[in-house]
Amino acid sequence: MSAFARPRHSASSAPPRSWPRRILIWTLRIVLGFILLSLLMVGIYRFVPPPITITQLGDLTQGHSLNKDWMPLSQMDPDMARAAIAAEDGNFCTHHGFDFKAIEKAFKGNEAGRRLRGGSTISQQTAKNVFLWQGRSYLRKGLEAWFTVLIEHLWGKKRIMEVYLNVAETGIATYGANAGAQRYFHHDASRLSPTEAARIAAVLPLPAEREAISPSGRVLRYGNRIVRRIGIVQRGGYDRCLR
Repeated sequence: MSAFARPRHSASSAPPRSWPRRILIWTLRIVLGFILLSLLMVGIYRFVPPPITITQLGDLTQGHSLNKDWMPLSQMDPDMARAAIAAEDGNFCTHHGFDFKAIEKAFKGNEAGRRLRGGSTISQQTAKNVFLWQGRSYLRKGLEAWFTVLIEHLWGKKRIMEVYLNVAETGIATYGANAGAQRYFHHDASRLSPTEAARIAAVLPLPAEREAISPSGRVLRYGNRIVRRIGIVQRGGYDRCLR
C-alpha cells in the first residue's frame, strides 16, 4: 500500500446529521403520518358511523351517560335537514365547505362588538364535531379547514348532513337529531313535525343553555323563524343536494 494512499472511511465514521436536519426529517414524517391517518379516518367514516367523538369523551369523563341513536338520513324526516339548513347554513348545497360571505359578516360583526352566530358552515361544524375538540384556537381552526376540505371531497353533501345530524349535540350528553327527538318529543326523528324539527335546530348552537320543550323568549322566536324558513328552503331548492 502506498504511503500516499488515502485511508478508507467506514459507514460508521460518517459525520452525524445536524440537529436542524433531524428536526426537519421528523417534522416531515409527522406531517406525512397525520395526512395518511386523517385520510384513513375520513375514508372509514364515509361508510361507518363515528363510534365516539372527543366531545362525547368529555361527557363521559364528567360522569354523564351518552344518549345517542344513529339514524340514516334516508330515514330521517326531511324537515330536520331543512331546519338545519335554515338555522345554520343557508348556502349548504352551493358552497364547497366554506361560506366566505358569512365568515366576512361574522368577522365584521365581531369587530363592531355585536354578538352574531359564527361563520362556520355545517361542513365545518361536522369536521370539528367528528375529528377535533371544542374551543377556539388557530391550530384547531386550521385542522378544521383541512378536515372540511377532505369531507367535502370524499363524503359529499348527503353524508356530511347525515353525520352532522347524528353527532351534533342536541342536549346535555345528547347527540343527534334522533336522540333529541326521543328525549324531547318521545318519538324518533322519522316523523318530526316542522315545529319539532325547528326546535331541535334552534338548540343546536347552545344545547346546554336552550330548551326544545316549551321554549320561551329568544329561543321561541328563533324556533318560529326556523319553521317559516323550512318552507323557503324546500320551495327554493336550498336542500336540492340532499334529494
